[in-house]
Amino acid sequence: MDTVKPLPMNAKIQSIYRYPVKGLSAEALTRVTLAVGRPLPADRAYAIENGPSGFDPAAPQYFPKTRFLMLMKNARLATLDTRYDEASHTLTVRLNGAEAASGDLRTAMGRAAIEDFFARYNSDELRGPPKILQAEGHSFSDVAARVVSIINLASVAAVEGAVAMPVDPLRFRGNLHVDGWPAWQEFDLLGKTLAVGDVRLKVVKRIVRCAATNVEPRTGIRDLEIPKTLMQAFGHMDCGVYAEVTAGGAINQGDAIGFD
Repeated sequence: MDTVKPLPMNAKIQSIYRYPVKGLSAEALTRVTLAVGRPLPADRAYAIENGPSGFDPAAPQYFPKTRFLMLMKNARLATLDTRYDEASHTLTVRLNGAEAASGDLRTAMGRAAIEDFFARYNSDELRGPPKILQAEGHSFSDVAARVVSIINLASVAAVEGAVAMPVDPLRFRGNLHVDGWPAWQEFDLLGKTLAVGDVRLKVVKRIVRCAATNVEPRTGIRDLEIPKTLMQAFGHMDCGVYAEVTAGGAINQGDAIGFD
């Protein structure tokens, strides 16, 4: 008979991240307000089209990440330091410590400045002119569902043990990093609802990992084989879970995570 594992009760949110532009830098947050049925605000709000994708801003739909610049195929993106200012809608790109491009993504001139940079920087990887894409309320997530991604830091530590070298949790590009769950116990939470203050997050899906996780998130070097390691060491290719926001509100770095 299978033994039901007790739910861990001492977990907390160690870190909060958003990724304003798909494939580009993580941005750490100390507080964020979640809305029902929505991802983190400004998370994957933009993408950089790699050749004509068919994306229509007037009728936005989910497209696979292969239509855009992304770490799985375009590892050199990781060598860039990008910052998005939500108030001014300005994206700033830094390369080797110096500003390489900046532009207001609301304006044609601002988008052109960013597009021109990527036309040069990724010239040998492009299928057509790069184009900044955005649509009101749309998120360029890897999945069609509007979800928040959660990474269990103990599971990342287990991967570290398997590869015998440090593994930066940012390889997994999650929104919430959780401390206090045993390794892989996040998979036992499928169908359950997490409580963070007034916020409720229903865990809906395990996250299957791709070759993007092989890329070191600061150097752009493909130095590990994470999906292969996961399969060989643990019998699956998953790390992290997706959750749907079922009750909104503010969450903070350091907040305790319970169960509803």
